[in-house]
Amino acid sequence: MSLLKSICAFAAAAGASAMISVSWASGLGAGSSAVDQDLPDLGSPATAAVSLEDEYRAGLGWFAQIRQTGQVLEDPEVSDYIQEIGHSLSSRAEEGQHQFYYFVLKDPIVNAFAMPGGFIAIQSGLILATRNENELAGVMAHETAHVTQRHLVRQLIDQSHAGLMSTAAMLAAILLGATAGRGSPDAMEGAILATQSAAIQHQINYTRSSESEADRVGIGTMASAGYDPLGMASFFEYLGSSGPEPSRVSAIQFLIDHPLPSDRIAEARDRAEQIGRIRHTDSLNYTLMRERLRSLVGNPQAARDYYVSLTKNGGGKTIEERYGKAVADIATRNPGLAIPDLQALVNEYPKISQFYGALGQAYLANGQLKESQTVLDKALTLFPRNVPVTIRLAETLMHAGDNKRAHLLLDDLFNIVEPTPDQTRLIAKAANAAGDVADSYYYMSYFYLMTGDLKMAANQLQLALGMPGLDAIQRARFSARLEEVRAAMPKERKTAVADDSRGGNGRH
Repeated sequence: MSLLKSICAFAAAAGASAMISVSWASGLGAGSSAVDQDLPDLGSPATAAVSLEDEYRAGLGWFAQIRQTGQVLEDPEVSDYIQEIGHSLSSRAEEGQHQFYYFVLKDPIVNAFAMPGGFIAIQSGLILATRNENELAGVMAHETAHVTQRHLVRQLIDQSHAGLMSTAAMLAAILLGATAGRGSPDAMEGAILATQSAAIQHQINYTRSSESEADRVGIGTMASAGYDPLGMASFFEYLGSSGPEPSRVSAIQFLIDHPLPSDRIAEARDRAEQIGRIRHTDSLNYTLMRERLRSLVGNPQAARDYYVSLTKNGGGKTIEERYGKAVADIATRNPGLAIPDLQALVNEYPKISQFYGALGQAYLANGQLKESQTVLDKALTLFPRNVPVTIRLAETLMHAGDNKRAHLLLDDLFNIVEPTPDQTRLIAKAANAAGDVADSYYYMSYFYLMTGDLKMAANQLQLALGMPGLDAIQRARFSARLEEVRAAMPKERKTAVADDSRGGNGRH
């Protein structure tokens, strides 16, 4: 779990920084609450340069608050795909200082944005608006370049007399308020916050030079990763001039955040031509995940009606459309209808892991635990340590009461592959159900580290250390991690944690 180790290392390195407590409650909409986050004061224009450690912690705080709104899509298949694309880009960004984390938001708006420290959000509407994988990689490469060039940090320091974190907190609160308000009874409040967001965006929007640099660096990165460098310019041009009407409407926010004058698009095209066109065929993963998103974001019944209409009109016969319809059947609680379709796909395409995962998911949703386990066991043999397949199998095993095996499978996987926060919580749940309570507390400490709550991470480790029957290896591991977490905490929080330890306080 190198990502989790790096979180603690970053936090420990930043422990001497001045800290402020930022309340985000005003930006979460009525009826919402937020946990105050300890975030570093990244300083004002008069202060020295912001450290990478402080930048990371700022981004972690932003990510934690976005996650609290429930807008992060916790789907193993989509998450695995977007991380795969992101890794192909970040590993070729010629900058090894940031630990990148890419995630998808359940938002139909066409947009993407980068946060300090390597956290990059891709809204589902953007993925659906792209016409090919080169265009998706182009946007992700552009946002990756904003991080490697540290544009957001530099711009906020330049323009904010109040310091980076005060400006960042205000921007994030407005952004989150607008997100939480969309589609809720507080729609008017959301509209007001959205208007405020536009005003703030105008103040801190990336300079033209920053956007140009992100284009230039991003185009080089995507070409190095094997994508057609023209993909970035073609997507920008598509949103700016043509595109289907729904995408034109939802692309307004993208165009506000990423102004696209004609000379900028021309420069991107020229740079792509200088590098040379690269033939990149869309991966099957790309086409399958786009169809999967239709049912996971927005109205699943509308997605199912879409596929039914396709079939009635003689369509719906492509491999991705058949998969999409099955996912829509599962999402609308009709798993029995999805099972024969997915079984046919498995038989026709036995080397595609997504079909096994969806079939196992459909069997589980239909209450057929034995069949679900059988198909997922077979898939795991064919695709060892495949993240979505392993998670689907662990979920089935837990429903069947075989929590011990689920724990072992997840533990083996996540010692090799970096988990998401939701996946970390899943292994904690499996460990607890299997009776491995100390390990469950230990895994939950990782969850709280990943979501920026150092105090709760320390509390979980204290609970783990308080469990009877620990062996010497467990005690040494838990103690070492607790010391690292404590070293990352400001003095007043260390005292609070010590008091909690004496009082036996904590939650799980």
